Amino acid sequence: MSIPTNWHKSSYSGGQGGACVEVAEGARTLVRDTQNRHLGLLAFPAREWSAFLTVVREDGL
Repeated sequence: MSIPTNWHKSSYSGGQGGACVEVAEGARTLVRDTQNRHLGLLAFPAREWSAFLTVVREDGL
């Protein structure tokens, strides 16, 4: 899997630094921990990631 270079900090990450999550969106949404990038990433089909965000927004999480 080629890893895209368009990573951005998740809007759900805290604003105080430290525990941040980065995402790269495309056909597959990639998620990684900014403090442990070397440990890899999680990949989700874009449709599943979108469904996850919908639930998070609806539940106010």
